[in-house]
Amino acid sequence: MFLAADYPFLDVLWTMLIFFAWIAWFWLIIAIATDVFRRNDIGGGRKALWLLFILFVPLVGVLSYLIANNDDMTRRNVEQSRSQRAQFDDYVRDVAGGPASEIAKAKELLDAGTITRSEFDAIKAKAMAPESGAGLAPA
Repeated sequence: MFLAADYPFLDVLWTMLIFFAWIAWFWLIIAIATDVFRRNDIGGGRKALWLLFILFVPLVGVLSYLIANNDDMTRRNVEQSRSQRAQFDDYVRDVAGGPASEIAKAKELLDAGTITRSEFDAIKAKAMAPESGAGLAPA
């Protein structure tokens, strides 16, 4: 016998919709709880009250938090996004370096006597070559 014969297509769609709604609901609660913990403008007592309100009166708690703190949540998310972007950009600049970084490192080695002038010139020529992929790790 077919197992799906007793479960009509519309019931499948309804089950999928309910499942999606539950996932969205839990995502919303986790996002709000994360925002409560991330806040610096309130103390631990108010954070605890918000969390208790959200956990024990979920629908009213979530809606009231969203109404009361929507702009602040948006501002905190934008600040966090900008901070992460700045950290990533700094990391990329540090790792990639580019031709100027390679030439500066080679100049330090030349000044320290670690490499000769001909080796410095070879490193400089390689860094200045457009197809050299200077500053990038080999694939």
